[in-house]
Amino acid sequence: MKNISRLRYFIYLSCIIIGGCTTGKKALEKGDYDASVSKAVSRLQSSPKNSEALGVLPAAFNFALQDHLTKIDEAKASIDVYKWEAVMYNYQKINQLVDEINSCPACLTVVPKPIKYIDELAESRLNSGIARYNSGLIFLNQNTRVSAKKAYYEFEKSQNLAPNYKDAVAKMDDAYWAAVTRIVVQPIMINSSYYKLSGDYFQQQIDNFIGNYSRNKFVIFYSEQQATKQKIVPDQVLSLNFDDFVVGQTYVKERVERLKRDSVIIGETRERKPVYGTVKANLSVFEKNISSSGLLDLTITDWQSKKVVRKQKFPGTYIWKDSWASYKGDDRALSNQQLAMTRRKETIPPPPDVLFLEFTKPIYNQLVDDISYYYNNY
Repeated sequence: MKNISRLRYFIYLSCIIIGGCTTGKKALEKGDYDASVSKAVSRLQSSPKNSEALGVLPAAFNFALQDHLTKIDEAKASIDVYKWEAVMYNYQKINQLVDEINSCPACLTVVPKPIKYIDELAESRLNSGIARYNSGLIFLNQNTRVSAKKAYYEFEKSQNLAPNYKDAVAKMDDAYWAAVTRIVVQPIMINSSYYKLSGDYFQQQIDNFIGNYSRNKFVIFYSEQQATKQKIVPDQVLSLNFDDFVVGQTYVKERVERLKRDSVIIGETRERKPVYGTVKANLSVFEKNISSSGLLDLTITDWQSKKVVRKQKFPGTYIWKDSWASYKGDDRALSNQQLAMTRRKETIPPPPDVLFLEFTKPIYNQLVDDISYYYNNY
């Protein structure tokens, strides 16, 4: 008996948790007619003879149907440009409820042959597409970049609602190119053949970034070479120049430490017993820092007005470090770490072109972040 009671308890608890035992009655009382239909259908699919669900379903469906038809009439009577989308939505909800009922044999005994509004839905979808198309024409005729962008999305929605309606595809293409901002990126000028390879690599990184940029479909970057070849008239010009850079500033610092250690065996007696004493040494620690830094200037200029629309500066620094040591005196005064440092030789620093490349890395990260921030929602 205890096991049976526990089983009933868990079945009851499971019904509450997953909502599988509801008949839709509470949803009907709250006026949530769509939910009431769905819950009653679900209950009758698992329990076809459930009397409460059989009683709830006809009333719920009738209320839901009348509610959606009323909303359809109200939408048709409104002056909202996009009213047909509200009409379409409500026909879709009615047809969805009918599909649910048709999937349940027990449901059809109390709601026989529910009617789907197939032709009405198709008409409302077409009218929705036409409304979006007309709205797109209005935005496109305003002849601004912002309105062209709105027009593009209107024609896109028109295509989704009413595929191949009139010349929506061609209009969408017209809107796109009217909304696009074309940016020509000028190459970086470095007045030093010594750093040409590093400068070319930095330029290549920037070219890769602008070539793969895709966050905003209405922004297209062109290299100067591409713009010339394709005869592009830019909307903006993005120029990059190093205001200044210094490579290989060397600083060497020497620090002298006087060391001593007590209780070190320094000899032995005639009886061969150890003699303890203090050992001393002077440790010279050398630290070399080679600093390279630069400041990159970003300028974005409107092509027609020649006005600067954005100007930013990005600093970058790279410090190459080396350290070694030497000593005079007794090496037993040194720790193992200090002794290891004295065995280290001074390292040959990287060549200047490598140092140049290293200080441009943090500049590049700042640069692409700033360009992305500026253009992603442009």
